[in-house]
Amino acid sequence: MSVSEQQLTGRLYGVGLGPGDPSLMTVRAVEVIAEADVIAYHSARHGRSIARSIAAKHLRADHIEEALIYPVTTESTDHPGGYRGALDEFYETAAARLAVHLDAGRTVAVISEGDPLFYGSYQHMHKRLAHRYPTEVIPGVTSISAAAARLGKPLAEADEVLTILPGTLPEEELTARLASTDTAVVMKLGRTFPTVRRAMERAGRLPEAHYVERATMSGERTERLADIDAETVPYFSVSVVPSRIADLPPAGTATATAEAETTAEAETTATTPAAATATTTATATEPSGTAEVDSSPHPGEVVVVGTGPAGPLWLTPESRGALAAAEDLVGYTTYLDRVPLRPGQRRHASDNKVESERAELALDLARRGRRVAVVSGGDPGIFAMATAVLEVASQDPYRAIPVRVLPGVTAANAAAARAGAPLGHDYAVISLSDRLKPWEVIAERLHAAAGADLVLALYNPGSRSRTWQVGKTRELLLEHRAPDTPVILARDIGGPEESVRTVHLADLDPHQVDMRTLLIVGSSQTQAVRRDNGTEVVWTPRRYPEG
Repeated sequence: MSVSEQQLTGRLYGVGLGPGDPSLMTVRAVEVIAEADVIAYHSARHGRSIARSIAAKHLRADHIEEALIYPVTTESTDHPGGYRGALDEFYETAAARLAVHLDAGRTVAVISEGDPLFYGSYQHMHKRLAHRYPTEVIPGVTSISAAAARLGKPLAEADEVLTILPGTLPEEELTARLASTDTAVVMKLGRTFPTVRRAMERAGRLPEAHYVERATMSGERTERLADIDAETVPYFSVSVVPSRIADLPPAGTATATAEAETTAEAETTATTPAAATATTTATATEPSGTAEVDSSPHPGEVVVVGTGPAGPLWLTPESRGALAAAEDLVGYTTYLDRVPLRPGQRRHASDNKVESERAELALDLARRGRRVAVVSGGDPGIFAMATAVLEVASQDPYRAIPVRVLPGVTAANAAAARAGAPLGHDYAVISLSDRLKPWEVIAERLHAAAGADLVLALYNPGSRSRTWQVGKTRELLLEHRAPDTPVILARDIGGPEESVRTVHLADLDPHQVDMRTLLIVGSSQTQAVRRDNGTEVVWTPRRYPEG
């Protein structure tokens, strides 16, 4: 647009009015309304506009008012394009009405509650007009900020992640996102409230959730979300899951000191073997308190969490949420290092050969009212910590303690995905470690699985102290498989030293295999194919030949 053309047209403003209290309008918003020739605002068919009511005392008699009335809100429509088609047509018509004023050289202020570009009606005008006319957007205080202020609770602190969600999302999606985030605000309640409440409960966030209705406006209401009657919830309400860190006592306070002393006493008098093997640490920024049993605000529990084969990209939303909610993390040091440090959490790290002791420590902490996450690599139910925890939890002192197991991406699944689809048909998972079972049992199972022509996912193939098992396995499998059977060597999948190679069974070199390697041995049907881009993929057909 040329300078001369700009001088002939008006200017478009998107004006945020804040959450409802007129005194929370910005100085700039008031200035723009005073300068404008045209004031435009959206409303439902009843004609009442919240935006207009907020700005009412700043409107002049000579202002041209453009009421942009929605043809539908939540009701059905017979528009040929459906609900979305009806709204798109409305936005086009509304933009055309405003363009007439702008083309005549008038200044147009489209006012909206909250912030114009945060779930605001103005943004639909912006998309249609801002590229055609000089435009300025005036930010406003959002309903989120107002809700937090009215609750007097911080939204996020330190490294916490705040997630903003529309209540119109499907329940499963809401549940997953609520479970995986630190703090959250759910907008657009009203008719979505029952779904939001169920999602909060399923994600384990309902006890933390607050409800704020019409923040800073007449009729404001704040309560615990769990206490709200769904029939009373309007659209202009939000749910807030505030900062967990903010609820922690400040370091150095009397409460924090008392909690730390309680913890020290409990750990000094502990009689479990884990007390001697686990190293307990707390973050540097917060106290490491453990509450006494009688003063605990909630019952203790143990959640066994699978972190997948590597870092955060492999975590499920449910597992991420459980790790964030835990007061104590118990696990092998390598797996604990994958979990971000959180103020207030205590870490109990130990060697990878004391699984029963770790399980006992976790259950003892839960018996004192702590929320404990036992951190496991991969899937906790596959050669990992779930079995150890459940075995100890089945003993008399711990039978009443709740234990949950959350699945994780397995090492076999991760390795198979990197290589292609070698587990596309029936397969067996076998650990080559003879630390907990004799080699004779392993050999017998290898014979049986190989004889059944199953693809094999072989865990724990070797270590510094176990160097001969891979060679023995190769000899045994060659009794059943062709020498050119594909074997995938997947090392450190998802980690910084990841490597995936495919060799023939006859060429499998035990010296190239260590504890961080997983082996996948193909069946008689497994294919290794080099594609046009030079990569090799390994896959096993789902169809098995007859006879």
